[in-house]
Amino acid sequence: MEFRAGERVEEVTTITLADWVQSPDILVEENEHGVLTTAALTDGTQSAEEIDFLLYELDRAKVTSNALLPTDIVRLNSIVRYRSITEPQRTIKLVLPKEREENYEYRLSVTTLHGAALLGLRPGQSLSWITPDGAADQVEVLAVANTVIGR
Repeated sequence: MEFRAGERVEEVTTITLADWVQSPDILVEENEHGVLTTAALTDGTQSAEEIDFLLYELDRAKVTSNALLPTDIVRLNSIVRYRSITEPQRTIKLVLPKEREENYEYRLSVTTLHGAALLGLRPGQSLSWITPDGAADQVEVLAVANTVIGR
């Protein structure tokens, strides 16, 4: 490919085969697993592809008790700082769809692609996938803050 002076060249982010093969194991607390499954099956605001992605992530998750869940796992109501290849770095609170409307800018529904991808990850972990329109996307967790309840 040849470029001419003054042509606009867009930066391309590449996701390697290793990114796909090395999807990290994810952990989900047993009670939240049921709540999240119900949210996925009853949320009419997201596309079928987004709901399927959340259900896939829940299906592959290792389900554990609250007492055994590490404190730095992304879960419902976590405050998460993350970056993706499609958006600037963000800090959000991961919530159920019905809780998204309040403080919309800072809340991310778990039924969105980024919300489902963040679920169960820890700082330093990333997850890559192909979006419904065929584009590559990836999220990387930078930091997680959770309120520790029942420990």
